[in-house]
Amino acid sequence: MMKLIFAIGVARFIVELAAAIEDNFRRGELFDNTARVASHGVIELMPASDREVYGFKYVNGHPKNTYDAVQTVTAFGVLADVASGYPLLLTEMTIPTALRAAATSAMALWPMFQAIAFKALLGIDRLRLDDIDRTASVKCVRDLAGCRFDIQMCASSEEAVEG
Repeated sequence: MMKLIFAIGVARFIVELAAAIEDNFRRGELFDNTARVASHGVIELMPASDREVYGFKYVNGHPKNTYDAVQTVTAFGVLADVASGYPLLLTEMTIPTALRAAATSAMALWPMFQAIAFKALLGIDRLRLDDIDRTASVKCVRDLAGCRFDIQMCASSEEAVEG
């Protein structure tokens, strides 16, 4: 995985990863929402499937590892074809997990930056928000509190685009 990341370039990898993550959020209803399986309080198996591919990430968190001069978190992942069951990828996932976190954080901030840009460049100061996760709208309102927007949280996407 690291050879791939360095061959592509870290910045390009993050940009393309953010696009894939955003696409997966849009296809959220296609995903199996199996809960994480936790063991020993510090080891987790994180499954996911979109009916075409099935994957899981094994990740651990062992803070005491620092005393042995080894990583406190390690991860690996498997991706398999659902139709055949054949594995397509087995890879180390510690660094890709960090890059995924970075890409997701930036992707989540993008709409806020867009709102600020629309206000600064076009004078748009009214926002109508809808999200399947109401807490995301509440957080957006809180994050934009100092930007002097007239923000209305809506109950549906239809309501958000009215007017």
